[in-house]
Amino acid sequence: MSEPTRARAVLSTEDFKLIREAVLFYLRAHEDVPESIKFSNLYHRLGSAAGR
Repeated sequence: MSEPTRARAVLSTEDFKLIREAVLFYLRAHEDVPESIKFSNLYHRLGSAAGR
């Protein structure tokens, strides 16, 4: 029986940076929307993921 192939990362560090920048753009445009806290949390999680 052969070994399973190793999983590859789906997103690169550069992808995380681009997504984080897009989320920041959204946050600045929608800062008064109550749901923006979810985007704020995502922004911070993406920042920690990009540092890996």
